[in-house]
Parts: sequence; structure tokens; C-alpha cells
Amino acid sequence: MPERPTATLATTAAPTAHPDIAAWVAEVAELTAPERIVYCDGSRDEWDRLTGELVAKGTFVALSAKPNSFWCASDPDDVARVEDRTFICSEHESDAGPTNNWVDPVDMRTVLTEHFRGAMTGRTMYVIAFCMGPLDAGEPKYGVQITDSAYVAASMQIMTRSGAQVWEQLTAGTEFVQCLHSVGAPLSPGQADVPWPCDKTKYIAHFPETRTIWSYGSGYGGNALLGKKCFALRIASVIGRDEGWLAEHMLILKLTSPQGKTHYIAAAFPSSCGKTNLAMLEPTLPGWQAETVGDDIAWMRFGADGRLYAVNPEAGFFGVAPGTGAKTNPNAIATIEAGNSIFTNTARTDGGDAWWEGLTEQPPAHLIDWRGNDWTPASGTPAAHPNSRYCTPIEQCPSVAPEWNDPRGVPISAIFFGGRRATTVPLVAESFDWAHGVFTASVLSSETTAAAAGAVGVVRRDPMAMLPFLGYHVGDYFAHWLAMGAREGAQLPKIFQVNWFRRSADGKFLWPGFGDNVRVLKWALERLDGTAEAQRTPIGYVPAAADLDLEGLGAGYRGLIDAALTVDVEEWVRELESIDEWYSTIGGNRLPDTLRAELAALKLRLAEAL
Repeated sequence: MPERPTATLATTAAPTAHPDIAAWVAEVAELTAPERIVYCDGSRDEWDRLTGELVAKGTFVALSAKPNSFWCASDPDDVARVEDRTFICSEHESDAGPTNNWVDPVDMRTVLTEHFRGAMTGRTMYVIAFCMGPLDAGEPKYGVQITDSAYVAASMQIMTRSGAQVWEQLTAGTEFVQCLHSVGAPLSPGQADVPWPCDKTKYIAHFPETRTIWSYGSGYGGNALLGKKCFALRIASVIGRDEGWLAEHMLILKLTSPQGKTHYIAAAFPSSCGKTNLAMLEPTLPGWQAETVGDDIAWMRFGADGRLYAVNPEAGFFGVAPGTGAKTNPNAIATIEAGNSIFTNTARTDGGDAWWEGLTEQPPAHLIDWRGNDWTPASGTPAAHPNSRYCTPIEQCPSVAPEWNDPRGVPISAIFFGGRRATTVPLVAESFDWAHGVFTASVLSSETTAAAAGAVGVVRRDPMAMLPFLGYHVGDYFAHWLAMGAREGAQLPKIFQVNWFRRSADGKFLWPGFGDNVRVLKWALERLDGTAEAQRTPIGYVPAAADLDLEGLGAGYRGLIDAALTVDVEEWVRELESIDEWYSTIGGNRLPDTLRAELAALKLRLAEAL
């Protein structure tokens, strides 16, 4: 290990008198031995300095085709969330539950302290103050991230409200979440750096009781941008449980009918299942308007009127690039065309632009692929990594709703849960009531995608699309959802399940998706108003094709809608075995009795339907 410097000097004066922050920064500096400390102010000058340094280092390539935008490629072993290296270090193992990896917090701190010792030698330590959600919220949630990654420091400017405006609010006694991160690649004197430093050993550790996050070894995405999944979901889910609100993996969308009636919806989908596309919906039905409030995370609290109000805690989109194009998501394309964006693991064109599969109908004749190699259509490999990303500000999205930054949040009328299933799950089903909706969401399933390391295409249970993001026991999480529904005076949203990805026997998608999804949303909102018909099935209320507004839909799809809406009782009977297996992993003493009763009721309804 390189010799530790005798003194660590800050390049900027500490912008806060918060004694706990000062003590923590000093403690981390003593442990990690950085060459210098920079307190980030979130300014454009700082952005220019960070991106300039990253270009000079070879990490970033400036994109001449987009203003103020940059391309980079990660280490090939550092491309996605590493769920097998993500830990909930609760004081008691039973509180982490069966869906999380658990290590005793004392043991984890001991192990990670040694990994962090000298880990920032030869590097700059950045100290980033950020706020999750609007700065003028009634109870703002603050974080301070320490990192040795300039890539992280630049990305956090996009993804959070950060810098001087947050430092001003971090006064003595103000609570904040400690977020410690290192890429784990110290530099000896004279040692050349690499464009994407990281360690083969990786840990993403969460300490729910102390509201602390320690991440080591990865520089990528949710592993390193600790305000995102780590804070906004894993730690915030625990805070929400303790304070009586919900931190959820959900988009927030504003829908206005041709008659001028507005509804706000929230929707949860596993990664790479169309969540961002729905958040930026371009409705195909005339007169309907959709506006974006958030594309990934929703924090929902009860208002004085008993309704659930949702805020988006983030300030940027960190979207999956492949499959995003002018036809699938024109608003995303317009957002990134405005510039001010970072592209990671996409391909790069000869004209100084980013490119990925699905961006254009025909690929360019030549690219630099995400590994930095020459690429042509004959190469036989993807030009962009399947989990490549764009990081871009929400405020420049043309579909952004004026309310996206409202500290009061927006009132939620309906909640949608959806996964990627080729069979069994119909296009849409309305739950019978809140408890049945929680049950339906608790057994949500999807085929895995490239957003997480591991096999792709395997069907797994993903409750509320929160499987990788729960900060505590999944059974207690279900109980919290049920308790929210039992709150006195609660005016609860309706809960729906959707599946845009059902296929025919020959593998053809039965539903066009994208902008046509407004047809399903319209039916759901009409159900809220009592103006739409539905059939009662064993799994919920399902429309007939005639109940959906199919005006203008291509003739080739009309014959497929009946199949997309089919509830095959025999398929659902087979599904019960998988649900039983999933529930058996939760444990009899933590799975709420209400959900056991819902499962029993489903079995009875299916038996009666045979």
C-alpha cells in the first residue's frame, strides 16, 4: 500500500458548520488517505472542471453532436447492479429477510474498513451534499456522499439536487444519510491511472439502523450513485416504514383526458420492462395528454385529505438506452438531444454521437462499440451493452409536468404493477380491493433482464418490482403496505396489474405497447369513474376487447387483443405452485395472514372456474 500523506488538504473550504459532517469527512480522510478533498458546489464551473478532467484522463469523450455531452465506457466487469454483492446489514439477520444478503454490521464494517484503508491514495475525495426530492419539501431528506470518482461527482449533479443550495440547509442537528463510496483503486506515486478504475472485489452495504451506505469497488450506476437505489429505495424504504410512508420503484405520470380531467398514476415495473417509456408516454388516442413527473422512484405519503401524494426524489433520468428510439420513446430522445448528458456503455458514431440498438432502424456502417473496438453491422456482437445508460436532466424533457418539482407531490388515483411475462398474465386486470391488490403485487413476476448481473430470461418473483431494492424483511414490507391501506380515513388508489409483453404461441407480441398503452390506462381511469365495463375473473376484473378504446389501432393487432386479455385457468393453476414456493421462502411468522387468505381465496376461485 502506498505511504499515506502526512497531511490532507481541502481544495475548498468546508461549506458547512455541521459538526457531524466535519467529523465524518475527517474520519474518512484519515482512513482512505486521499491526495486532496473537494467539497462539491454543484456549479457549472465545477461541471466543466470535472468533465474536462475526465476527458483529459480518457474516461470521457466529448460528443460534438450533442451540446455539453459525453460518452464513456466502463470496465467490462463493471456494467450493472451486482445483486449478489449487495447487502442489508441490519442488526438482526431476521430483519433483512430472505430476499436480501445479510452480514452482521460489525463484521461488514470490519471487512470494509480494511478495504477502504488507503483506498483513495493518489485520488481526489469529493464530498457531495444532496437532497432527495424538492429542496423546499416539508421534511426534506438529505444525503452526503463521499467518493473518489469524478464520474460519480458529475453524474450526481444531474441525478440529484446538490451543491451549494443543499450545503446551506445542512445546519447543525440536521439529519443526513452517510454515503461512502470508493472505486477501490489507489494510485502509487507515478502510477498511471486507467480510464475506468474499479476493483474486482465489490460490496454495496446498507446499514438501515444507522441510515448509512458503504459502497466499494464499483464505479457504475446504482452501485456508485448512492442517492439512487441505495438511498432512495433501500434506506428510504426503512425510513418510510418507520415514518408511515412508502418508498417505491415507481414512475409517476400525469394523464389528462380530452375532457380536461386529470389523474396521476404510479406504476412499478422491473428494470428494462418499459417503465421509462411509460413515464414519457406519447398517447396514440386523440386528445389525451401525458406528462412526466418521474420515471423510476416515487415516495408516497398521505395528505390531509387521506389521499396518497407522490414525489419524485430524483432530478435526472438514468435510463436504459437500448430499445429507446424515436418510435418507442420520442420524449426521451428529445430530452437527450438537448444535451447536458452522460452516456455510459453505448456505442459512439464517427460523427461524435452516441448510438445503441433501437435508436435507428438501420445501424451506422461503422461505430466504436462499448468496449472501444471498431464495429460494423457484420461484427456479430451488440454495439452497445444491453444495460448501457443515458444520464440526463428531467427538467429538459419536453413531456415534463409543471408539478414534477412540487414539494407537496401529486395525488395518486391508481397504481399499476407490471412485469415481462410471455404467458399467463393478461394485458390488464383490476384488483378486487386494496388487500387483493397488495397480494397481486406481492407475487408479481417477470423475466429477468440485463439490468442486473446474472442470467437473462428467467422468471422470478419480484414483489412490487422491489426485489433488489428492499431495505428490510419482505414480509414486514407487505405488512406495511397492508397497514397503509388500513389507515383511518385513507382514500386509496385502485391497484391494477398489466403485462405489455404477452406473446402468441409463435412468439409474436399480442399488444403493440408504447403509445398504445394509453388505451389500457384510459380503461383503468374509466373504471375509477365507474364508466367502463369488466368481467370478473378469478384474478380480478378484466376487460373484454370491446371495453377498450381500439380506435385507430392497426388491423393486425385487433385479432390479437382477445388473446392478450385471456385468463387461462389451467395456466393460473400451474402458476399457483410457483406462488406457493415463493411464499414458502418468506417464513410463516413474517408473511401476513391477510396474504395467506388472499392466496387461499385465489385457489378457491380457480378451482370453481375449472
